Parts: sequence; C-alpha cells; structure tokens
Amino acid sequence: MTLAIIDLGTNIFHLRIVQVMPDGSFEAVFRQSRFIKLASEGIGTIGAEPFQRGIDCLTDYAHILSQHQVDKTKAIGTAALRTASNGAIFIQTIKEKTGLDITLIDGDQEAHYIHKGVEQAVQFGADKKLIMDIGGGSVEFIIADLDTVYWAQSFPVGMAILYGQFHHSDPIGAIEIEALHSFLQQQLVPLSHALAQHTISDLVGTKGTFDVLVAQFSKEKLGPHCAVLPVAELSELPAFFERVIQATKAELLAMPEIPDDRIDMIVVGMLLIRFVLQMTGVPRLLVSDYDVKEGVLAEMLNA
Repeated sequence: MTLAIIDLGTNIFHLRIVQVMPDGSFEAVFRQSRFIKLASEGIGTIGAEPFQRGIDCLTDYAHILSQHQVDKTKAIGTAALRTASNGAIFIQTIKEKTGLDITLIDGDQEAHYIHKGVEQAVQFGADKKLIMDIGGGSVEFIIADLDTVYWAQSFPVGMAILYGQFHHSDPIGAIEIEALHSFLQQQLVPLSHALAQHTISDLVGTKGTFDVLVAQFSKEKLGPHCAVLPVAELSELPAFFERVIQATKAELLAMPEIPDDRIDMIVVGMLLIRFVLQMTGVPRLLVSDYDVKEGVLAEMLNA
C-alpha cells in the first residue's frame, strides 16, 4: 500500500509518499518541500502571489500523486489556513482545481500528530521531554514521555509572525530583539508554568530550523533519525547564535551552513531557539527527523 501526506505549513508545503512494508514500517518513495510563504504579505490574509504559489504547488503535487498511484492521501492545513480570512477560499479553490481535500487541524490535533511522529525517531523512556515544533505561524510545545502527553499547547510565535513583527532592520536592531524577547516572555507564560510542574530531561526539536544547528554542531546520533547536540558542552554555541543574530542578510548568504531558502527568517529562528534553551536550561538538544507528517502517516496506517 502506498500512502501520502501533504502538510500545508505557513512557510512550506511538504509532500511525502511512502510504501508500507510488511512489518508496518515506511519506506520513502518520494519527498518534496517547497517554500510557499503563505504569510509573506501578512498573516491575516493570504496575498495574491502566495495564494497562486500554493495553487501551483498543489497542482503539481496532485500530478505526482497520480504518477505514483497513491492509494490513500491526507492533506492537512495548519496555522496559516486556520487564521487567514481567505483560508476557506484557498481550500475550496484547491478542491476545485486538484480534487484534493484539505483537512484543517487545530493546535491540539497538531500536537498529537507531532508526538506520534517524534516518538518514532527519538528514544523516549520514563523521563519527560519537551518537544518543540517550529512553524511559520505557530510553535507547538509538548511535554511527554513514551506513553503519555502530560501537557501540550500551540502558541502564535511562529517564524513568519516573529519576522513580520520584529525584524525590520538589517541587521536586526537591539530594540527589535528586546521587543521580541518581551513578546516571547508574555506569550510563553503557560509554558513556564508547565515547566515548573514537569521536570524535563531534554528539549526535542523537529526537523527544519533546528537543522542549521545540527549541520554546525552535531557529531552524534541516537538512532538513524535523531541527532544529538550536548548544548551544555558546546562552548562555541553562544558565539554562533550571536554571529547569526547580528549578521546582515548579505553576511547570512555567505554562511554555507545556512540554506539560502532559510535566510529571511533564520535570525528570528535562532532568537526563538536560544530563548527556549535558556528558559528550559536543558543540557541536551535532540533533533528529530520525524514530525507531524510521520504522525499522520502512522495514524493513516492504523485507521
């Protein structure tokens, strides 16, 4: 059986096609990710250009699904489509042009899928971990062990929001950084309260923005789909954060460790990660190759 998941994020539209193996595992058949940046003209309404980019991308994805003779497809929409005033129009347009049905999922559903995906890549035990999934419109935080989700919440502090509200100068200014920190402190009060109630051993980031840190620092893996960064031992990590945060766009483009398609929002991404690392004080950061997509695929298999 061949399954496919389309994840319509605020910044990126992902397509994954997998073949289900006899033991119930997945073997990747096709994967593609395209930067659509639905919120590039504002988070409240999808602008005309990103609207068309989304249509063009999903039209191509529908052709790819047909070529691979996919048995079952699920397309999910997250923060941008939940909040945009014309999100419903976008979903209806996609249905008419491609036949794809997009299911909007709320923050709780997204957190559930993220946990199911991450637990396939990360070695959970009895200790609790804090999972952090960075999106363009929202960031999901989940405190969980292998069997139980103890707390989960979605926050409107995604990179498109942080970039649009706080990164206006090149390089970002001290006043902008201070305003961003104040915004995070206010928004993440429930996370602070949850951390006071639950002792966590690690921060687990999902693939994406965290990959920049993996490329720069990770020398160890816990299994094939989980990188390890011993942040407490990385004396050069603070300097790296500072170098990225203080860089101009031209300087960022000259950094080989940062992919060109992440240049625009990498500064606010690093500010966000640094803030949460300081907030949690964890000695270790784990980065999972799996996220919401693998969680959805696992549920599709068991449906």
